[in-house]
Amino acid sequence: MNYNNILLEVKDKISYITINRPNQLNALNSETIKELHSAIIHSEENKEVRCLILTGSGTKAFIAGADIKEFADFNTEKGENLARKGQEQLFDLLENCSKPTIAAVNGFALGGGLELAMSCHVRIASLNAKMGLPEVSLGVIPGYGGTQRLANLVGKGKAMEMICTASMLSAEDALQWGLVNSVCEQEDLILDCEKIASKICRNSPMAISSAIKSVNAGFLDGVDGFEIEKKEFGKCFGTEEFKEGTTAFLEKRKANF
Repeated sequence: MNYNNILLEVKDKISYITINRPNQLNALNSETIKELHSAIIHSEENKEVRCLILTGSGTKAFIAGADIKEFADFNTEKGENLARKGQEQLFDLLENCSKPTIAAVNGFALGGGLELAMSCHVRIASLNAKMGLPEVSLGVIPGYGGTQRLANLVGKGKAMEMICTASMLSAEDALQWGLVNSVCEQEDLILDCEKIASKICRNSPMAISSAIKSVNAGFLDGVDGFEIEKKEFGKCFGTEEFKEGTTAFLEKRKANF
């Protein structure tokens, strides 16, 4: 599929998805959200892909927020529909992707950009990155899951401070707060993400998928994460990958997944 706003490349079991709107600091608009949806589905369905890395083009921004001109004249109903559709089409899809997703935060990650990064399973930031949810300065709140995911990652108090002050965090502060997994020099960012992806690719894809589902279940209202874990644990025993993994261990060799 041809894309206007993103780049998609598959190499060495990794799907590289790059938001490619550098003149707009990679701002999210409706077309870009649709294209990201398509690229994630494509990566999910591609059996060669074991991991996804998402980043922004250029050196200034991961995603510097949503394209405000698209919804500046929305009313209450349109606003709610915008949030609902966006969450279902992209942000929830990314969070529940069966393959690990890594956000390579290479600059500004603001508003919807930070919300996209938080939807990924792992976040690595370059030292020049700045992260924030500035929506209240525009008379609105984060609408793509930001209020929920930020609190889950950094705790209620810090999330309240960050959202209500509309402040930006440096990469170092984001690391201290637990918002990102690690930080690095910008020129090392993709390489560091690839190192994590390489470790992921050595392991059982089916087991990783079950692990993602189990971890996510613990953050869902009305869902017993322990029960999901038990069921997913049991399912693993019925897979060829379990047989290969245990056989390889007993034979003192590396498993071939």
